[in-house]
Amino acid sequence: MSGDLHADYVIVGAGSAGCVLANRLTESGEFKVVLLEAGGDDRPLREPSQFMSNMMIHIPIGFGKTLNDPKVNWLYETEVDEGTGGRPHKWPKGKVLGGSSSINGLLYVRGQAADYDGWAQMGAQGWSWDDCLPYFIKSEDQQRGADEFHGKGGPLSVSDFPEEHPVSKALVEACVEAGVPAKHDLNDGDQEGASFFQVTQRNGTRCSTAVAFLHPAMGRSNLRVETRAMTTRILFEGKKAIGVEFRQGDETRRVYAAREVILAAGSVESPKLLEISGIGQGQLLQELGVQLVHESKMVGENLQDHVMIGCQARLKEDWHSINNRSTGLNLVKEVVKYGLTRKGLLSMAVAHGCCFLKTRPELATPDMQIHVMAASMDLEVLATTQGLQLEKEPGLASNPCQLRPESRGSIHAKSPDGTVTPKIVPNYFSDAYDQEMAVTQLKIIRKIWQQPALEPYMAQKGDPFGETDEEILGYAKMAAATVYHPVGTVAMGPDERFPLDPQLRVRGVEGLRVIDASVFPRITSGNTNAPTIMVAEKGSEMILADAKAALAA
Repeated sequence: MSGDLHADYVIVGAGSAGCVLANRLTESGEFKVVLLEAGGDDRPLREPSQFMSNMMIHIPIGFGKTLNDPKVNWLYETEVDEGTGGRPHKWPKGKVLGGSSSINGLLYVRGQAADYDGWAQMGAQGWSWDDCLPYFIKSEDQQRGADEFHGKGGPLSVSDFPEEHPVSKALVEACVEAGVPAKHDLNDGDQEGASFFQVTQRNGTRCSTAVAFLHPAMGRSNLRVETRAMTTRILFEGKKAIGVEFRQGDETRRVYAAREVILAAGSVESPKLLEISGIGQGQLLQELGVQLVHESKMVGENLQDHVMIGCQARLKEDWHSINNRSTGLNLVKEVVKYGLTRKGLLSMAVAHGCCFLKTRPELATPDMQIHVMAASMDLEVLATTQGLQLEKEPGLASNPCQLRPESRGSIHAKSPDGTVTPKIVPNYFSDAYDQEMAVTQLKIIRKIWQQPALEPYMAQKGDPFGETDEEILGYAKMAAATVYHPVGTVAMGPDERFPLDPQLRVRGVEGLRVIDASVFPRITSGNTNAPTIMVAEKGSEMILADAKAALAA
């Protein structure tokens, strides 16, 4: 085939993990890397055909536009989900350098120390909190400075929320009045508390992994980045991965890897690529007409995601809401403010304040998260398309999600054609405990709304949730939507039940790893971008250690 490429490592996917890997594996200059991205460049001037879409990437409030923009978003759709009222769900995923870190809500949340200790207890040796913390620190350029939990001078800018809107501040205070402790640092491993989020911003603009890790590395002679390059299968020689095949325009090309092939395509595409390349459930592969390379029954299984329940209330006065700052003359003022100061509405992330709490006092760690903001969305739009469309009337939101859901779904290939999207079955609320948790969470939101801190702002203290548990669960099912955190579909673990070993190597074959959110054996407590970056930092070090050992042998 024409246009074949050769490298030491080929990385599939330039998302949250792939950009980190590309940077770290080329730092020494010793190894040649080819990075394949099925989407385009994230820089406006490099992609004139999607100039405005790319502009929206770098302005923080632009996530509301990129969330439904097919130029930078794959816009996956799940199967009809019985647990949420028989609705399909739109799953946004970045189709651009930086992947979902280029279109996400910019929230920096590591999760709990117990999450990673749990991974280790499940058999993922080397992934305890103490093992992972150095890699969180390594990435970080923390605005507050370095300490035992945070780093300064790393590629990824982590900053305080740019503006403490009075309604969002009142919501955080209401959480404290309801019994949750105030906490300055929600990322020290001990997560319980209420505060404002920290965000991945640099001087008021988005700091995606493309901005933080990839752009600085793209001038290196040993890194080649191919955009609009859709990987369609992994190439094997026997049971050794030797490269990948990809489509670029009308051309089919190949890139051969002398050392390793690394899938960083995310929780949706990584299991699909394994399956259409011969690694997965034998019966499914037979149905697809794919020759089996290695039987691995959990590929595509173990899907976990966070489900947010939309909870909104009316405000007393128009000026108290972000809703009315987003139209007319007020919006013009905000654009000018952002242009001059990089602050104001345009610098804001998807949510403002945050609360992590225990739904029962006997719990060791929080099991519920609340995203709070001085804005309200059209719930019908959110429920049907997952679009973030502000309501015309002013409102606030305090949207809960269960941190560690028990429900499990799946993602599997529908076709041997690598350009065909897979079948996504989320199975939200399919576990009875998750249904109980949904009811419990809405009762907690009701309690928070009754607190004195919100008295100056809320128009009424009622709620739309219903009276009986059955009514409340019915509301939850209709107001539920993804928080965009699918993980676990190519999980690591201690034995052959798991597709990956704790070094992120695909079992049963050689020369192939998966390094992205699909490797999580269990979902972390909160937003998943920071943990994915950590996994890539740790994974890149594992790769380099193996390379060093091979050279010394």
